[in-house]
Amino acid sequence: MADVVNPAPGSGPPGRPPPGIGQTILGVLGKSVTRSGVPTRPAPWRALAGDGVRARRFRYAPTIVTSPSASRAFAPYLDLAGARAVRSAQRLRDVAAFALIAVGVMATRFRVARNVVHPLIFAQIRQAGLRLLPMTLFLGIALGLLIIGQTVSLLTRVGAQQFVGTVMVSVVVRELGPLVTAIVVLARAGTSNVVELGTMRALGEVRALEALAIDPMHYLVMPRMLGLAISVFALTTYLVIAAIGSGWVFAFLQDVPLRPAAYFGQLGDALHWLDFLLFGLKTFLFGAVIAVVSCFHGLAPPLRFEAIATATERAVVEGVIACVLIDAIFLTGYLYA
Repeated sequence: MADVVNPAPGSGPPGRPPPGIGQTILGVLGKSVTRSGVPTRPAPWRALAGDGVRARRFRYAPTIVTSPSASRAFAPYLDLAGARAVRSAQRLRDVAAFALIAVGVMATRFRVARNVVHPLIFAQIRQAGLRLLPMTLFLGIALGLLIIGQTVSLLTRVGAQQFVGTVMVSVVVRELGPLVTAIVVLARAGTSNVVELGTMRALGEVRALEALAIDPMHYLVMPRMLGLAISVFALTTYLVIAAIGSGWVFAFLQDVPLRPAAYFGQLGDALHWLDFLLFGLKTFLFGAVIAVVSCFHGLAPPLRFEAIATATERAVVEGVIACVLIDAIFLTGYLYA
């Protein structure tokens, strides 16, 4: 041991080389990985405690020291994000299973007890469609005045009148019309479905139907799915017609040199058969998804009266998210078609 240099007093333990800069930094950082004097893992500077040559050779070797205090600081947020992700995945699985059961009942038992179930479908169309028609027409007129009128006026000023039909079809027919109608139906009919079915579940009426050998999916869910799907399709059609008509009226009042024949001719040229097909599929799917989400939150979980408001809030949020995701999927189809 004659080749080992003894350190100066106070510079380190006897028999070891004097601490260098790297050892000093690692020693300071190493204090953060000890708790109550017990290191949580082997100290990083012990690899540098050999002979003097080894210590001088690896004195400035990069060593990464991870402090668990940082991970402890972010652990609650990571746990919260993970728990919410797991709950969202479980909720998506439950809603998907509920939707598959509803579709299966609709496919196999549509003609069963039609004298009882089919009038319920028309009742849902009247409640979710006919009663919302005035509000839908008002929104269509406002949409035409605010969007289409301004678009037509702007395109005419820059000399791009030939793109009027394309812009109106892309903005109103494909995107805003179905999405706005779906949100209106969700806010009006979806919330009422959650409250009605949740009250029936809390009062035990659903269990009474099951005791009478009446399938709640057949009696309660299937009429709402068909009724809301047909209602969203019809209301979206009326909203688009009102928006297109009010847009031309607004452009006429603004002295835009665009005749009705040219206006509607550009609309006809911009529309294709794929637009009609995807329009119908999107609107029917919007209505079915709104019905499934609202019926799921009203029937699937056991509810008490004080939990109905929370279930309604969750149904609205999840319904909006589902409609936006479906609209994004159809938008991808429009872009690649």
